Amino acid sequence: MLLNSEQTLPAIKGQLADLMLKRGWMLATAESCTGGMIAAACTDLAGSSAWFERGFVTYSNEAKSELLGVDAALIARHGAVSEEVARAMVQGAISRSRAQVAVAVTGVAGPTGGSAAKPVGTVWFGFQVNGQLTSEVRHFDGDRATVRASTLEHALQRLLQLLK
Repeated sequence: MLLNSEQTLPAIKGQLADLMLKRGWMLATAESCTGGMIAAACTDLAGSSAWFERGFVTYSNEAKSELLGVDAALIARHGAVSEEVARAMVQGAISRSRAQVAVAVTGVAGPTGGSAAKPVGTVWFGFQVNGQLTSEVRHFDGDRATVRASTLEHALQRLLQLLK
């Protein structure tokens, strides 16, 4: 897990909610490998409808194209687990919602599906905060549940950092 002893997931979610409410912004998520876990974590908080706008679960390549507008040729060229697709996913989440903030994740949770170039645990993140687009890759160790939980934690921690 990524959290240190001073950070708990509930504390991070609370801080994220406070910052979003303070700015009057809404959040959208575009999730592949986490299957909606980030949206679920955000909406665990009572009152989250004041800052959580919507979540897109786009597990298949077709869903990425249909729901987020990710070009199928982009997926074919770079693969679903790529910086280009993560960036397109987060841009799609923004353009197809009322949100000012979005996070997108696409990765290989395992235990199968990895390759030498993209081993199990590879996750690409896309973030957009008030027009600023960033992306990054992380490699998480562990089984499927651990990779997914680590992805959730990193997504929320990084959103919090970008909002501060």
